[in-house]
Amino acid sequence: MTPAPPAGAPAPAPPPLALRGAALAYGDRTAWSGLDLEVARGEFVTVLGPNGSGKTSLLRAVLGLQPLTGGTLHVLGRSARRGSRAVGYVPQQRLVDPVTPVRARDLVRLGIDGDRWGLGGRRHRARVDELLEAVGATAYADVPLGLLSGGEQQRVRIAQALGSSPALLLCDEPLLSLDLARQEEVTALIDATRRTTGTAVVFVTHEINPVLPYTDRVLYLAPAGHAVGTPADVLTGEHLSRLYGTRVDVLRAQGRVVIVGGDEHHGHHLEEAS
Repeated sequence: MTPAPPAGAPAPAPPPLALRGAALAYGDRTAWSGLDLEVARGEFVTVLGPNGSGKTSLLRAVLGLQPLTGGTLHVLGRSARRGSRAVGYVPQQRLVDPVTPVRARDLVRLGIDGDRWGLGGRRHRARVDELLEAVGATAYADVPLGLLSGGEQQRVRIAQALGSSPALLLCDEPLLSLDLARQEEVTALIDATRRTTGTAVVFVTHEINPVLPYTDRVLYLAPAGHAVGTPADVLTGEHLSRLYGTRVDVLRAQGRVVIVGGDEHHGHHLEEAS
């Protein structure tokens, strides 16, 4: 039991994200249940699992878009709600029409005052410049989004997600369609940001090679259950075999880990956690 703070001491701040006995079901199908997860300030939690395991649904629940069917979910001690400025969101990489007139700085501005566009004036313009500089996107601040590369677009989306100075940053497969160099670039940027700002990160991905060097803990969602722990603890043959309800082998070679089995459509090539 956690001891009570001394008399007169301020109460500890609630964690950016806390789930207790959380469950999510669609009719007779349960995506996950009995999920206990508390994400600390500045922590990087990577969410793994096969397609259909409820990874994106978890993010939707945190965003207030998908109600739980059991348990509780709190962001900074409050129930999840739509449009919370305490939560930033980086979506999957997607193509932007080259003729789209929205510039990089316009998208970032939406992250700052999209709910009250036009207010803030010079102060908000300065904040846009600050965010663009933080993610290394100053050089293309006035370029239409559709003319930027995939990696450049994701840098801008990260800047947009940080516009409200969120306590929690949700990343939904942000590395899709990016080459390996851009994957590593985007992941390193998110890691540097959370270390600078203390923002907690929940990062859903299949491309986990670029993520493992920065991962504090893994949440692995699988057909027969889930597991939370360090990469070294969770990513073992014994542990994953239990989660899949069938044999899964974890092979190590040349500093990499290959997970074989469990789901013929689901294989990971992982860097070995140090």
